[in-house]
This record gives sequence, C-alpha cells and structure tokens, in this order.
Amino acid sequence: MRLRTLGCSGGIGGNLRTTSFLLDHDVLIDSGTGVNELSLTELSVIDHIFITHSHLDHIACMPLLIDSVGFMRDHPLTIYVTEETLEILRNHVFNWKVWPDFTRIPNAQNPYMRFQTIALGETVNLGGRRITPIPAVHTVPAVGFHLDSGSASLVFSGDTTINDALWEVANRIVNLRYLIIETAFSDNERELAIASKHLCPSMLAEELLKFQGGAEVYITHLKPGEVELTMRQIEKAVHGHNPRLLLNNQEFEF
Repeated sequence: MRLRTLGCSGGIGGNLRTTSFLLDHDVLIDSGTGVNELSLTELSVIDHIFITHSHLDHIACMPLLIDSVGFMRDHPLTIYVTEETLEILRNHVFNWKVWPDFTRIPNAQNPYMRFQTIALGETVNLGGRRITPIPAVHTVPAVGFHLDSGSASLVFSGDTTINDALWEVANRIVNLRYLIIETAFSDNERELAIASKHLCPSMLAEELLKFQGGAEVYITHLKPGEVELTMRQIEKAVHGHNPRLLLNNQEFEF
C-alpha cells in the first residue's frame, strides 16, 4: 500500500491544502482541498472515499469531485461514512440546496455515487487492503482510520482531542509502522484547542505517553501561520517519539 499526502494543513493559503490522502490510485482518505493536487484523469479512477467526519476542511472537494468526473465513470463512487456523518451530509450538503444529491443523478438506479455506512472496528477489505474506523473525539461524530496492508500498518487519528480509546487500539497493532496525528493549535491557544476538541503540543505530549509502540510519528492539521511555533513547542514538550511535520506529497509505503 502507498499513501500519498495530498493535503495536511488546518487551513488554506499559498500552497496549503486541507486534509486528504490518496491510497494507491483509487482510494481517498478524506477529501479536503488537497484533492486539487490530482488531475482529472486521476480523479476519474477514484472508486472509494473514506470520510473521518463532516467538517468542511475534510469534505470540501468531495461534491466537486463527483460533479467533475461522474459522467466519466461506469459505476458509482462509494463514500464510506458512519451513520451519524451520513445524516449530516444528507441534511446539509447533498440536499439540493447546497449541492445536488448525486445518489439520484443521473437516476437512482444508476447514480454517480453511493453511500456505504461503516462502524467503529468494522473492517472494509479492498483487495487485501484493510481499512478500519477507529475512535476519535471531536465536536461532531468522527473517526480515524487504521490502514493495514498485512505486512505493516498506518494509523491516522483524524481530528481528535484527548482520546484513550485511540491508544487502546494503536497499542494492539503489532505491525504499526506509522502514526499520523493532529495537533491543530499551538500551546498559546490551548483553551481554544480544548473548546474545539483538537490537540496542542502539551496535550499531544500527554497523549503520546499512552502510546507504547515504536512507530514513526507525523504531525498534521497545523494552523496556517503557526506551523513553526507549534513544531518548536512539540519538540520541547514531547520526549521519546521524535514527531516530525507531515508534508504535502509525502508518501508512505507499508
């Protein structure tokens, strides 16, 4: 399995792109503005999109992607979401007011997209690629994902705050090679991080004390304008795991 980072910022501006990852050539993990990195041809062969939660920075390009390439495809693109996120998307995005309901375009028998609900711990097997929703704690219903090739694994936390259940899962993964975890705010904004259910460096340090594995740790979702400050604070606060900044177009093979 190869995971390419299309976007990993908490905002936009210049070359910044919000959360999206391309797994091999046909799977997206989230669909933020990082999807703009892909060509029309690359977009047309995506068959699966796994969504962590309904916030705009994680779904912004999904409606546009479907509209752009639906006519080029001979089968629906499958969107994997929890029941709670599905309800939000139906009510607030694909509602004919914000965007058309592409589960009924061109018609309900032959739509451009379809939803498939997933639940915590329920593995989707795509030709030996195992993708499992894992716990996240955020202001809306949310999950992270465990990606397992069989020989090695990667965990993506999604947007989350203090989350004991994440570590219970991560500590059981014997082949875990990479951990991608958010730290949205600097410690200067710790109260905002708490209120919005994100992490800041001091909170990340507390969380990583619960992590028993030796996986490489990468930091995502930093706010624009605070990247250097936040990474300096992480370097001072975190001991033993040597977290590194996740970069656009960074790739992981596992």
